[in-house]
Amino acid sequence: MKQNLPIKLLTLAAVAVCALTGRAQTPPATPPPAPATTPSADALLKKLVEKGVLTDQEAKDILAESTPTNTPASKWKISNAIKNIELFGDVRFRYEYREADNAPGSGSDKDDYYRERFRFAVRAGIRGDLFDDFYYGLRLETASNPRSPWVTMGEGGSQSNPTPFAKDKFGVNIGQAYLGWRATDWYEMTIGKMPMPLYTTPMIWDTDINPEGFTEKFKFSPSQYVDLFATFGQWVYQATDPDFGIPASDTFILAWQLGANIKLTKDISLKVAPVLYNYTGLGQTNLVNQIYTGEGLNGINVGLYTNYATALHFNQNGINNLLVLEIPAELNFKIGNYNTRIFGDFAWNPYGDDRARAAAAAAGPTILPAAVLGQDKAYQIGAAIGNLGLVYGQTSKKHTWEARAYFQHIEQYAVDVNIIDSDFFERANEEGFYTAFAYSITDGIIGTVRYGYANRINKNLGTGGNNPDLPILNPISNYHILQMDVTWRF
Repeated sequence: MKQNLPIKLLTLAAVAVCALTGRAQTPPATPPPAPATTPSADALLKKLVEKGVLTDQEAKDILAESTPTNTPASKWKISNAIKNIELFGDVRFRYEYREADNAPGSGSDKDDYYRERFRFAVRAGIRGDLFDDFYYGLRLETASNPRSPWVTMGEGGSQSNPTPFAKDKFGVNIGQAYLGWRATDWYEMTIGKMPMPLYTTPMIWDTDINPEGFTEKFKFSPSQYVDLFATFGQWVYQATDPDFGIPASDTFILAWQLGANIKLTKDISLKVAPVLYNYTGLGQTNLVNQIYTGEGLNGINVGLYTNYATALHFNQNGINNLLVLEIPAELNFKIGNYNTRIFGDFAWNPYGDDRARAAAAAAGPTILPAAVLGQDKAYQIGAAIGNLGLVYGQTSKKHTWEARAYFQHIEQYAVDVNIIDSDFFERANEEGFYTAFAYSITDGIIGTVRYGYANRINKNLGTGGNNPDLPILNPISNYHILQMDVTWRF
């Protein structure tokens, strides 16, 4: 039967409240009743129709009047295969000053070289877990240089046709693309272009490099005080182009790491993890697979190597005679409430003298003096205090800070110069100091200042290596770099 208007209005109000709040308000009682499931608006209207309070049409009208008329928010549908998804990355802005002095009497037309510029870098990606213990990651970044995602503001067009605010020097490149599987609690494997899986330092690996290929990781904890781990990598160092379908002609770097993390006391731990690197597939005809000399180009007087005329004889990229043993380590403890770390790294190439002899034969000297032998070691020693990892943007928390410093020494034939840090001590046969201080202005915003100084170790040799940020100059007598960054980390 029909109801008068006040009853309908009260009913409508009750249904609307039920629909919007999803729960009925019950007067307090003593003792409180057991929780009950709140009926939906549809169920309530149906019950009122059954008791004759409302007709079917009135129930439909009330339901229509109580339904919000605004369009529901759109939703991003995610594949059922994805268990969770995380957006991550950073946007960085930098002022940078570099200065390098050529060796006295080198014959170069320009004794000094410097660059002053404003730069930025963007890295953004997604990562997360899939079902059945798989995981994934994808990250895009500016710049194609594997050792740097940075681009220079205002750098566009050409010298003959400059274009203000041009974008042609900027790009979107794949920095990471990988798939992993945690097969058990002690074994996982990853394929693709992945974050660096090794425990290492910038003395051997630039922090921007993401190796490509396959990685297997093992872990075992024999006690609550000791964690053992092993990481093996088979990474495509450089592929033949064209490949002709012959994988054996590609160059691989193989990494073999065994390590331990030992908890000595509640606040003190020690981590050490030797790793051996060797190379396979050296049959290609490119600069990587030709003889490394590390000397200056085209007739520059470097001491021992003087006036040998072809660039081929002054190769900066060759990986011949390399078998590198690296031993990174760190001791973690507290000073007051501050996390503190003493860290270091040591590397040795047992084929260093063979690398030196090959360099001499390629560059031209008929007699190899003893002064250029024994240049087969590298080492780093340093300390950090504060929110450890803040200097590298690995973490951020409002009003935290980190101070970090180290001394580094890399001899001419000790390591692979193609993968060492491209900013600080970017060449072989250089030693010097690195200092940095970072402060997190707020969660996710970090200000960082870095300064480094280096000079040549062996005056009979060049400073081997090559990097677009400091082209051609070889040997480098003295080197300074200052970087001031603001980073938004998300």
